[in-house]
Amino acid sequence: MFVSSPLCCPSRSSIFTCKYVHNHHAINNSVSGGCSSHSWQTEQETNTFPVYLQKHGYKTFFAGKYLNQYGFPKTGGPEHVPPGWDWWNGLVGNSRYYGYSESVNGTKVKHGNDYHTDYYTDVIHRRGVEFLSQQNSDNGPFFMMLSTPACHAPFTPAPQYSGNFSNRSAPRDPIYNTRGKNKHWLVRNALYPMPNDTVVRVDEEFRNRWRTLLSVDDMVEDIITLLKNKNLYHQTYLIFSSDNGYHLGQFSMPEDKRQLYEFDIRVPLMISGPGIKPGQTRDDMVMNIDIGQTILDLAGAGTMSQADGITLVPLFPTDHKHLNRTEILIEHSGESQENIKGCPQLAGQRMANCDNHCVCEDSWNNTFNCLRLMTTSKNYKYCQIYETKTFIEVYELNSDIWEENNIKDDIEPSLLKYFNTRLQKLIKCLGNTCY
Repeated sequence: MFVSSPLCCPSRSSIFTCKYVHNHHAINNSVSGGCSSHSWQTEQETNTFPVYLQKHGYKTFFAGKYLNQYGFPKTGGPEHVPPGWDWWNGLVGNSRYYGYSESVNGTKVKHGNDYHTDYYTDVIHRRGVEFLSQQNSDNGPFFMMLSTPACHAPFTPAPQYSGNFSNRSAPRDPIYNTRGKNKHWLVRNALYPMPNDTVVRVDEEFRNRWRTLLSVDDMVEDIITLLKNKNLYHQTYLIFSSDNGYHLGQFSMPEDKRQLYEFDIRVPLMISGPGIKPGQTRDDMVMNIDIGQTILDLAGAGTMSQADGITLVPLFPTDHKHLNRTEILIEHSGESQENIKGCPQLAGQRMANCDNHCVCEDSWNNTFNCLRLMTTSKNYKYCQIYETKTFIEVYELNSDIWEENNIKDDIEPSLLKYFNTRLQKLIKCLGNTCY
């Protein structure tokens, strides 16, 4: 599955609204960038897919990370409970495993550093089991969304899993620790080769990411077991996915997302439930903006007004037809800080997310729009990165799956013109003009 943006808040906002970033206006993780801002709450949050579910008679439950700026005083505090939720357990701010606060139906609850009471994935786990234990086939339909911190930074595993995968390392794919030639300046200027301490750090982060997911495995197992014990499993749909991809050393970029390449813009999407034969796979072009529309379709709750996404239900039968979609849009607006601690040489350069070697993963002009085009015979990515002047990257992914070769200077000008025309259309699209 493709995400609308390789960054938490814009992507999550797309999941809830079923809209591209240019239509929900949460362009990055900051309040000034629209993340859980007052304007987002008044103009977008009132028209999310859980609002439609609730109106259709569903009991709705949320536990976990919502939006990066949620719950702070400048965004309404933990007293603000987003519309559409009957039971609300929302994390204040960004992902944490210990030492966080959450809003429990509008009341602030603080957590400390005790694994048995505070480890956040397990708190979400317990809250989900508690809600599910109250459900049965006689008291109406329900929707439950569990949004764990795993496997987000700070990558803190549960103590019983802290030693797992000790012999594993970050994948050494063909672009690991290589130079990002012919790419936009932020990638092109990454420190190559990566210093040894960076390699060691990246490998440990890879292991810890996997370790945090073992607690998610425990949660999924208990949820499925409970559904089966309550005779609800065969009438319940389960959807498993994420909000963005991640890189660990690709093109010598140490660890983050925020880039236009496949490793940052693609995530797993798994769906099970009535009428879906186990083990099937689909190669259609699907997006996170489709998830809410799909849920509403399954619930018989209609469709959302001005949604850019489409339902994926037609893909469920074994004799399915392919979606009538060959083009999608990826958007990212770079963030910046005036001063980076430990990197005085970067003062005033408006960089962000920099490591101890002052290698930065984002900047004000790491801002791009990408056209992703896939047909039975074509597989292209065309990106415009808005630096001092627009920088173009083009990849033909049938022959270059690792996106090593930027072919912008090698293809016909007419094809570049076509790509630009299609991209400009998507940048302005709304609703059914987006596909």
